[in-house]
Amino acid sequence: MKRLKLPPWLVLLLPAILILSAVVLIPLVLSLYSSFTSYRLTRPDSIFNWVGLFNYEKAVTDAKFWAAFGRTVLLLTVALNLEMLLGLGLALMVSKVTHGQRLLRTMMMFPMMFSPILVGFQFKFIFNDNVGLVNNALQSLGITDRAIPWLVDADLAMFSIIFAEVWTATSVFGILILAGLYAIPRDPLEAAKVDGCTSWQSFRYVTLPFLMPFIYIAMAIRSLDVARAYDIVQVMTNGGPARRTELLWTLIGRTGYVDARMGYANAMGYISIFLAIFFTVYFFKKLTKSRKELGMGA
Repeated sequence: MKRLKLPPWLVLLLPAILILSAVVLIPLVLSLYSSFTSYRLTRPDSIFNWVGLFNYEKAVTDAKFWAAFGRTVLLLTVALNLEMLLGLGLALMVSKVTHGQRLLRTMMMFPMMFSPILVGFQFKFIFNDNVGLVNNALQSLGITDRAIPWLVDADLAMFSIIFAEVWTATSVFGILILAGLYAIPRDPLEAAKVDGCTSWQSFRYVTLPFLMPFIYIAMAIRSLDVARAYDIVQVMTNGGPARRTELLWTLIGRTGYVDARMGYANAMGYISIFLAIFFTVYFFKKLTKSRKELGMGA
């Protein structure tokens, strides 16, 4: 009997394939299967109770799910736009520095090096009602004579979360846009100067179109992060007050691990994946279009 001989490339990849199957593929298939069951953590045998599309139908008719969905879209829209504008300004300023630019580029990367949990605890302390740095600074300057409930008031709590997200991820846009500034050819800028264009016109019609592919890459990366935001919100507000800062994945985590309704939580998780897919496809289409406009191909 002839022994089966695997090709060398498959032998080299086999350990990675086995590990990925164990930590990614099997849990993914199990979670997908459980989304069609009434699986509860307190009743392990319920994973065999097949309910079909019931969990999905329940999710799309659940007001709490759509409220969390809307807040996630709000956070994604506001945070991405603020990060893009601040990152663009930061990159433009750093590109003008002649001495110590390498140090500045290194410092730009510091916020993205912190884990989301650490950032959440950091800003939970900064926005604390009693001992927070923000309230102490405002009261010391005489701007207010009372403690502002940053993490208790519904509107201010969402503002605090957006502030933390923007602080930790603006450097992603800054670094990618700075790379785009270094990649811009000098000839179009010199031609615009010869034609008598102002600084704003050169930026608007020459620099910005060249930067758009880099901006869309950053948008695609960050849209995936914000669409599944969990750590910072969980640490800072735990979805409160009264679930006013509950996002998709904090709701899913609460449903799965606090309420023990894991089947229903997995169904909501698979529905929410479409949000990440939608924004990723959207930004990649914009990226392809901007590359075509620059003559860089598809």
